[in-house]
Amino acid sequence: MSGRKKFVAGVVLGSVLSFSAFAAQDTPLKAADRAAVVQTLAEKMNANYIEPAVAERVGSAIARKNAEGGYASAASAQAFSAVLAQDLRVLSGDLHFGTAVYPGLRERSGIAELPSRAKMEEWREQTARRGYDIEKIERLPGNVGYIELRGFGGPEFVGAAYTAAMSLMAGTDALILDLRRNGGGSPDSVAYLMSHFFPLGDERHLIDMYDRPTGTTRQFWTVKTVAQRYDKPVYVLTSARTFSGGEDFSYGIQAQKRGTVVGETTGGGSNPVSWYNLGQDIIVAIPTARAINAVTKTNWEHVGVKPDIAVPAAQALQAAHVAILRTLASSAKEGDERKELQRVLAMAEKGESDKPVYTLRGER
Repeated sequence: MSGRKKFVAGVVLGSVLSFSAFAAQDTPLKAADRAAVVQTLAEKMNANYIEPAVAERVGSAIARKNAEGGYASAASAQAFSAVLAQDLRVLSGDLHFGTAVYPGLRERSGIAELPSRAKMEEWREQTARRGYDIEKIERLPGNVGYIELRGFGGPEFVGAAYTAAMSLMAGTDALILDLRRNGGGSPDSVAYLMSHFFPLGDERHLIDMYDRPTGTTRQFWTVKTVAQRYDKPVYVLTSARTFSGGEDFSYGIQAQKRGTVVGETTGGGSNPVSWYNLGQDIIVAIPTARAINAVTKTNWEHVGVKPDIAVPAAQALQAAHVAILRTLASSAKEGDERKELQRVLAMAEKGESDKPVYTLRGER
């Protein structure tokens, strides 16, 4: 799939979610309307879903349920959209399926047209207001860096912020990247962030993305123009909520043997989507592509990314911090540096940290 098409699809997803939250009207549906939506859904799935056999099975099951009156109580577009989304995910086992009510979606075929300059600036401002999805940057005791990243926006918007964050971490002795609440995003931005963790000149083939509608495969590599590089240990935190692009990064850092994954097995969604219009203002996200890791030749679909250090998600940060401090303390030279690391380690093991002091020296 072309980069343009993936970019536009990702932006449409954000726009759909934003619009749905503020939709003021709902379209009433009759039995004939639901039947037409179900028929269109089956056609779109059979033509585009990454797993043709699954598409036929799921489409037939939904059509059968509709014929038997299973959707009769879904008397509006919102209600029908909600139950369709649930059935699509349950019947397929693919959590990337989704639906929304969004009037006027125009499907694009072939090379997607680029958004206008005004629309690009609007998206850029929205990304900036979210802090580029960088929730927190911190230097933990023991000179350990910490970044919490909630999503992967388009590289046009977030790339510079990623590099700025990594510049702040340049002097740390290890880095914890928290993806426990990361629901995914752009594979280009996953590759861009990953590029910071390999030496200049070390170009890595990360994943391939096969797109069924076009029959094409796109390769994703580290970005050689990224100047800021980080060569210290990297720990990635995961949870059952970590999904899609968050899994792509976690799986990739593990497969490339560049980092340690700590936490829970992730959600298990590797198939990127495109949006299609079903009529009656209902649109559907159909997984149309398959990620293929360049090292393992497979992906994390249905199975998730399994951590190297398995702990409940709520304990992952402490577990990673303690593991890092133990390594740093054992390798530190005898003297004040080792004593300080051992002191910090003892506190971290108990879940404690130094309290800030706001008084002048000598005051009591």
